[in-house]
Amino acid sequence: MRAREHPRPPGHSTLEEFGLAGPPTPPPPSEQAFPDSGSWRVEIPSVEGPAALEAVFEASEDLGVPVHRISQGSGIGMLTDTEIAAMVGLCREKGAELCLFVRPGADWDTGAGRTAGTGSAASRSRGAGQLAAGVAQAERAAALGVDSLLVADEGLLWLLHRMRVRGDLPSGIRFKVSATAAPANPAAFRVQELLGADTVNAPPDLAVHRLSELRAAGTAALDVYVESPDDTGGFVRHHEIAEIVQACAPVHVKFGLRNAPGLYPSGEHLAPAVVASARERVRRARLGLDELARAEGVPEMSPVGSRGLAEPERFALPDREG
Repeated sequence: MRAREHPRPPGHSTLEEFGLAGPPTPPPPSEQAFPDSGSWRVEIPSVEGPAALEAVFEASEDLGVPVHRISQGSGIGMLTDTEIAAMVGLCREKGAELCLFVRPGADWDTGAGRTAGTGSAASRSRGAGQLAAGVAQAERAAALGVDSLLVADEGLLWLLHRMRVRGDLPSGIRFKVSATAAPANPAAFRVQELLGADTVNAPPDLAVHRLSELRAAGTAALDVYVESPDDTGGFVRHHEIAEIVQACAPVHVKFGLRNAPGLYPSGEHLAPAVVASARERVRRARLGLDELARAEGVPEMSPVGSRGLAEPERFALPDREG
Protein backbone atom coordinates (compact mmCIF):
# COMPACT_ATOMS: atom_id res chain seq x y z
CA MET A 1 0.00 0.00 0.00
CA ARG A 2 1.37 3.42 -0.91
CA ALA A 3 2.32 5.61 2.04
CA ARG A 4 -0.11 8.45 2.68
CA GLU A 5 0.87 12.08 2.80
CA HIS A 6 1.17 13.47 6.30
CA PRO A 7 -1.88 15.51 7.42
CA ARG A 8 -1.45 19.19 8.21
CA PRO A 9 -3.27 20.29 11.36
CA PRO A 10 -4.66 23.84 11.31
CA GLY A 11 -2.20 26.59 12.19
CA HIS A 12 1.01 24.99 10.93
CA SER A 13 1.13 26.95 7.68
CA THR A 14 1.03 30.19 9.68
CA LEU A 15 3.92 28.99 11.85
CA GLU A 16 5.89 28.25 8.71
CA GLU A 17 5.28 31.79 7.42
CA PHE A 18 6.85 33.19 10.59
CA GLY A 19 9.67 30.65 10.63
CA LEU A 20 8.38 28.93 13.77
CA ALA A 21 7.23 25.55 12.52
CA GLY A 22 10.31 23.63 13.66
CA PRO A 23 12.03 20.85 11.72
CA PRO A 24 9.75 18.85 9.39
CA THR A 25 10.21 15.48 11.09
CA PRO A 26 6.76 13.93 11.46
CA PRO A 27 6.54 10.21 12.20
CA PRO A 28 6.17 8.04 9.11
CA PRO A 29 2.57 7.44 8.04
CA SER A 30 1.25 3.95 8.66
CA GLU A 31 0.69 1.79 5.60
CA GLN A 32 -1.78 -0.44 7.48
CA ALA A 33 -5.57 -0.20 7.78
CA PHE A 34 -8.57 -2.11 9.08
CA PRO A 35 -9.83 -4.89 6.78
CA ASP A 36 -12.51 -2.49 5.48
CA SER A 37 -9.69 -0.12 4.36
CA GLY A 38 -10.61 2.47 6.99
CA SER A 39 -7.79 3.92 9.08
CA TRP A 40 -9.59 4.85 12.29
CA ARG A 41 -12.62 4.21 14.43
CA VAL A 42 -14.20 5.90 17.46
CA GLU A 43 -14.36 4.30 20.90
CA ILE A 44 -16.33 5.62 23.87
CA PRO A 45 -14.86 4.09 27.07
CA SER A 46 -16.18 3.79 30.64
CA VAL A 47 -19.77 3.07 29.60
CA GLU A 48 -20.88 1.41 32.81
CA GLY A 49 -24.23 -0.22 32.11
CA PRO A 50 -27.40 -0.03 30.00
CA ALA A 51 -28.43 3.47 31.13
CA ALA A 52 -25.03 4.91 30.23
CA LEU A 53 -25.08 3.02 26.93
CA GLU A 54 -28.47 4.49 26.04
CA ALA A 55 -27.13 7.94 26.90
CA VAL A 56 -24.13 7.42 24.60
CA PHE A 57 -26.26 6.46 21.61
CA GLU A 58 -28.75 9.28 22.24
CA ALA A 59 -25.91 11.80 22.40
CA SER A 60 -24.22 10.29 19.34
CA GLU A 61 -27.40 10.83 17.33
CA ASP A 62 -27.87 14.37 18.64
CA LEU A 63 -24.26 15.35 17.93
CA GLY A 64 -23.59 13.27 14.83
CA VAL A 65 -20.79 11.26 16.42
CA PRO A 66 -19.99 7.85 14.89
CA VAL A 67 -19.52 5.13 17.52
CA HIS A 68 -17.69 1.97 16.51
CA ARG A 69 -16.88 0.54 19.93
CA ILE A 70 -18.20 0.78 23.48
CA SER A 71 -15.97 -0.32 26.36
CA GLN A 72 -16.65 -0.76 30.07
CA GLY A 73 -14.29 -0.68 33.04
CA SER A 74 -16.11 -1.89 36.15
CA GLY A 75 -15.95 -5.47 35.01
CA ILE A 76 -18.24 -8.25 33.90
CA GLY A 77 -18.84 -9.23 37.53
CA MET A 78 -20.48 -5.86 38.24
CA LEU A 79 -23.23 -6.47 35.69
CA THR A 80 -26.21 -8.83 35.93
CA ASP A 81 -27.00 -11.19 33.09
CA THR A 82 -30.00 -9.01 32.24
CA GLU A 83 -27.82 -5.89 32.05
CA ILE A 84 -25.24 -7.60 29.86
CA ALA A 85 -27.93 -8.95 27.54
CA ALA A 86 -29.45 -5.47 27.25
CA MET A 87 -26.06 -3.97 26.33
CA VAL A 88 -25.36 -6.74 23.80
CA GLY A 89 -28.75 -6.17 22.17
CA LEU A 90 -28.42 -2.39 21.96
CA CYS A 91 -24.88 -2.55 20.56
CA ARG A 92 -25.97 -5.04 17.91
CA GLU A 93 -28.86 -2.76 16.98
CA LYS A 94 -26.48 0.20 16.59
CA GLY A 95 -23.68 -1.77 14.94
CA ALA A 96 -21.17 -1.09 17.72
CA GLU A 97 -18.69 -3.50 19.27
CA LEU A 98 -19.22 -4.13 23.00
CA CYS A 99 -16.07 -4.71 25.06
CA LEU A 100 -16.40 -5.67 28.75
CA PHE A 101 -13.54 -5.77 31.26
CA VAL A 102 -12.51 -9.18 32.61
CA ARG A 103 -11.83 -8.62 36.31
CA PRO A 104 -10.86 -8.95 39.19
CA GLY A 105 -7.30 -7.65 39.31
CA ALA A 106 -4.61 -6.72 41.79
CA ASP A 107 -5.99 -3.19 42.15
CA TRP A 108 -9.12 -4.68 43.76
CA ASP A 109 -7.24 -7.16 45.91
CA THR A 110 -6.30 -7.14 49.61
CA GLY A 111 -2.54 -6.90 49.02
CA ALA A 112 -0.81 -3.64 49.91
CA GLY A 113 1.11 -3.75 46.64
CA ARG A 114 -1.95 -2.46 44.82
CA THR A 115 -1.17 1.04 46.06
CA ALA A 116 2.63 0.84 46.00
CA GLY A 117 4.50 3.41 43.95
CA THR A 118 6.91 0.72 42.79
CA GLY A 119 6.33 -2.96 42.33
CA SER A 120 2.59 -2.65 41.86
CA ALA A 121 0.87 -5.38 39.88
CA ALA A 122 -1.62 -2.78 38.64
CA SER A 123 -4.76 -4.54 37.38
CA ARG A 124 -3.08 -7.84 36.58
CA SER A 125 -4.55 -11.11 37.85
CA ARG A 126 -3.11 -11.78 41.30
CA GLY A 127 -2.72 -15.49 41.97
CA ALA A 128 -4.51 -18.49 40.54
CA GLY A 129 -7.74 -17.44 42.23
CA GLN A 130 -8.05 -14.23 40.25
CA LEU A 131 -6.91 -16.00 37.09
CA ALA A 132 -9.70 -18.57 37.53
CA ALA A 133 -12.22 -15.80 38.26
CA GLY A 134 -11.22 -14.07 35.03
CA VAL A 135 -11.74 -17.27 33.05
CA ALA A 136 -15.19 -17.71 34.60
CA GLN A 137 -16.16 -14.12 33.76
CA ALA A 138 -14.97 -14.52 30.18
CA GLU A 139 -17.01 -17.70 29.74
CA ARG A 140 -20.09 -16.02 31.20
CA ALA A 141 -19.80 -12.95 28.99
CA ALA A 142 -19.20 -15.02 25.86
CA ALA A 143 -22.28 -17.15 26.60
CA LEU A 144 -24.34 -13.93 26.77
CA GLY A 145 -23.13 -12.80 23.36
CA VAL A 146 -20.36 -10.35 24.27
CA ASP A 147 -17.96 -10.21 21.33
CA SER A 148 -14.97 -8.42 22.86
CA LEU A 149 -13.17 -8.75 26.20
CA LEU A 150 -10.84 -6.25 27.87
CA VAL A 151 -7.88 -7.96 29.56
CA ALA A 152 -5.22 -6.51 31.88
CA ASP A 153 -2.93 -9.51 32.36
CA GLU A 154 -0.65 -11.22 29.83
CA GLY A 155 -1.12 -14.61 31.46
CA LEU A 156 -4.90 -14.32 31.32
CA LEU A 157 -4.65 -13.12 27.72
CA TRP A 158 -2.59 -16.17 26.73
CA LEU A 159 -4.96 -18.51 28.56
CA LEU A 160 -8.09 -17.00 26.95
CA HIS A 161 -6.46 -17.16 23.53
CA ARG A 162 -5.69 -20.86 24.07
CA MET A 163 -9.33 -21.38 25.06
CA ARG A 164 -10.42 -19.57 21.89
CA VAL A 165 -8.26 -21.79 19.71
CA ARG A 166 -9.47 -24.93 21.48
CA GLY A 167 -13.12 -23.91 21.04
CA ASP A 168 -13.93 -23.21 24.69
CA LEU A 169 -14.61 -19.59 23.66
CA PRO A 170 -16.10 -18.48 20.33
CA SER A 171 -13.53 -18.29 17.53
CA GLY A 172 -14.68 -14.75 16.70
CA ILE A 173 -14.31 -13.28 20.18
CA ARG A 174 -11.73 -10.48 20.38
CA PHE A 175 -9.26 -9.65 23.13
CA LYS A 176 -8.29 -6.06 23.90
CA VAL A 177 -5.35 -5.19 26.18
CA SER A 178 -6.23 -2.66 28.87
CA ALA A 179 -4.43 0.65 29.32
CA THR A 180 -3.40 -0.67 32.74
CA ALA A 181 -1.24 -3.27 30.96
CA ALA A 182 -0.28 -1.07 28.01
CA PRO A 183 3.02 -1.83 26.21
CA ALA A 184 5.53 1.03 26.38
CA ASN A 185 7.88 -0.26 23.67
CA PRO A 186 7.64 -2.11 20.32
CA ALA A 187 8.83 -5.45 21.73
CA ALA A 188 6.14 -5.44 24.41
CA PHE A 189 3.47 -4.62 21.82
CA ARG A 190 4.68 -7.48 19.64
CA VAL A 191 4.63 -9.92 22.55
CA GLN A 192 1.04 -9.00 23.44
CA GLU A 193 -0.26 -9.65 19.95
CA LEU A 194 1.68 -12.93 19.83
CA LEU A 195 -0.07 -13.87 23.10
CA GLY A 196 -3.49 -13.35 21.53
CA ALA A 197 -4.27 -9.61 21.56
CA ASP A 198 -6.38 -8.37 18.65
CA THR A 199 -6.34 -4.72 19.74
CA VAL A 200 -4.02 -3.02 22.24
CA ASN A 201 -4.32 0.12 24.36
CA ALA A 202 -1.23 2.29 24.08
CA PRO A 203 0.04 4.19 27.14
CA PRO A 204 -1.83 7.52 27.08
CA ASP A 205 1.36 9.55 27.53
CA LEU A 206 3.31 8.26 24.51
CA ALA A 207 4.30 10.92 21.97
CA VAL A 208 3.19 10.30 18.39
CA HIS A 209 6.67 9.18 17.32
CA ARG A 210 6.66 6.48 19.98
CA LEU A 211 3.13 5.45 19.08
CA SER A 212 4.45 5.08 15.54
CA GLU A 213 7.14 2.71 16.86
CA LEU A 214 4.43 0.47 18.31
CA ARG A 215 2.51 0.55 15.05
CA ALA A 216 5.53 -0.58 13.07
CA ALA A 217 6.04 -3.61 15.33
CA GLY A 218 2.86 -5.50 14.48
CA THR A 219 -0.62 -5.64 12.97
CA ALA A 220 -2.95 -5.61 16.00
CA ALA A 221 -5.12 -2.48 16.13
CA LEU A 222 -3.94 0.30 18.45
CA ASP A 223 -6.30 2.02 20.88
CA VAL A 224 -5.19 5.56 21.75
CA TYR A 225 -6.73 7.88 24.33
CA VAL A 226 -6.93 11.37 22.84
CA GLU A 227 -8.47 12.42 26.13
CA SER A 228 -7.57 10.29 29.12
CA PRO A 229 -9.10 9.98 32.60
CA ASP A 230 -7.26 11.66 35.45
CA ASP A 231 -6.00 8.35 36.85
CA THR A 232 -4.16 7.67 33.57
CA GLY A 233 -2.72 11.17 33.26
CA GLY A 234 -5.62 13.43 32.33
CA PHE A 235 -4.18 14.28 28.89
CA VAL A 236 -6.21 16.19 26.30
CA ARG A 237 -4.71 15.55 22.84
CA HIS A 238 -7.51 16.62 20.49
CA HIS A 239 -5.07 18.74 18.46
CA GLU A 240 -2.97 15.63 17.76
CA ILE A 241 -5.76 13.40 16.45
CA ALA A 242 -4.85 13.94 12.78
CA GLU A 243 -1.25 12.91 13.42
CA ILE A 244 -2.33 9.95 15.54
CA VAL A 245 -4.70 8.49 12.94
CA GLN A 246 -2.07 8.96 10.25
CA ALA A 247 0.78 7.38 12.18
CA CYS A 248 -1.11 4.63 14.03
CA ALA A 249 -3.66 3.22 11.58
CA PRO A 250 -5.49 0.99 12.18
CA VAL A 251 -6.39 2.84 15.37
CA HIS A 252 -9.36 3.31 17.72
CA VAL A 253 -9.50 6.94 18.80
CA LYS A 254 -10.66 6.89 22.43
CA PHE A 255 -12.43 9.75 24.17
CA GLY A 256 -12.08 9.44 27.91
CA LEU A 257 -12.90 12.32 30.22
CA ARG A 258 -10.57 14.48 32.26
CA ASN A 259 -11.76 16.07 35.52
CA ALA A 260 -14.44 13.43 36.08
CA PRO A 261 -15.18 11.31 39.15
CA GLY A 262 -13.88 7.75 39.31
CA LEU A 263 -16.60 5.27 38.38
CA TYR A 264 -15.12 1.83 39.05
CA PRO A 265 -16.90 -0.16 40.31
CA SER A 266 -20.06 1.51 39.14
CA GLY A 267 -23.56 1.17 40.60
CA GLU A 268 -26.77 2.98 41.44
CA HIS A 269 -24.93 5.17 43.97
CA LEU A 270 -23.08 6.75 41.03
CA ALA A 271 -25.89 6.65 38.46
CA PRO A 272 -26.14 10.43 37.79
CA ALA A 273 -22.36 10.74 37.31
CA VAL A 274 -22.24 7.61 35.13
CA VAL A 275 -24.90 8.89 32.73
CA ALA A 276 -23.69 12.51 32.69
CA SER A 277 -20.07 11.51 32.04
CA ALA A 278 -21.18 9.12 29.28
CA ARG A 279 -22.92 11.99 27.51
CA GLU A 280 -19.92 14.27 27.99
CA ARG A 281 -17.56 11.71 26.49
CA VAL A 282 -19.63 11.81 23.31
CA ARG A 283 -19.55 15.62 23.37
CA ARG A 284 -15.76 15.51 23.74
CA ALA A 285 -15.71 13.15 20.77
CA ARG A 286 -17.63 15.74 18.76
CA LEU A 287 -15.04 18.37 19.68
CA GLY A 288 -12.17 16.07 18.77
CA LEU A 289 -13.71 15.02 15.46
CA ASP A 290 -14.30 18.67 14.60
CA GLU A 291 -10.55 19.23 15.15
CA LEU A 292 -9.85 16.29 12.87
CA ALA A 293 -12.18 17.63 10.17
CA ARG A 294 -10.23 20.88 10.06
CA ALA A 295 -7.00 19.06 9.18
CA GLU A 296 -5.98 18.35 5.59
CA GLY A 297 -5.14 14.96 4.13
CA VAL A 298 -6.76 12.86 6.87
CA PRO A 299 -7.26 9.17 5.95
CA GLU A 300 -10.74 7.67 5.82
CA MET A 301 -12.73 6.42 8.80
CA SER A 302 -14.13 2.90 8.92
CA PRO A 303 -17.88 2.72 8.28
CA VAL A 304 -20.00 2.52 11.41
CA GLY A 305 -20.91 -1.12 11.98
CA SER A 306 -17.59 -2.38 10.63
CA ARG A 307 -15.81 -4.44 13.30
CA GLY A 308 -13.34 -6.56 11.36
CA LEU A 309 -9.76 -6.72 12.65
CA ALA A 310 -6.52 -8.12 11.28
CA GLU A 311 -5.46 -11.62 12.31
CA PRO A 312 -2.01 -11.11 13.89
CA GLU A 313 0.63 -13.79 14.09
CA ARG A 314 0.51 -15.80 17.34
CA PHE A 315 2.89 -17.84 19.43
CA ALA A 316 2.72 -21.53 18.61
CA LEU A 317 0.49 -23.53 20.94
CA PRO A 318 1.52 -26.83 22.54
CA ASP A 319 0.86 -29.75 20.18
CA ARG A 320 -1.93 -31.11 22.33
CA GLU A 321 -3.78 -27.78 22.03
CA GLY A 322 -3.03 -26.58 18.49
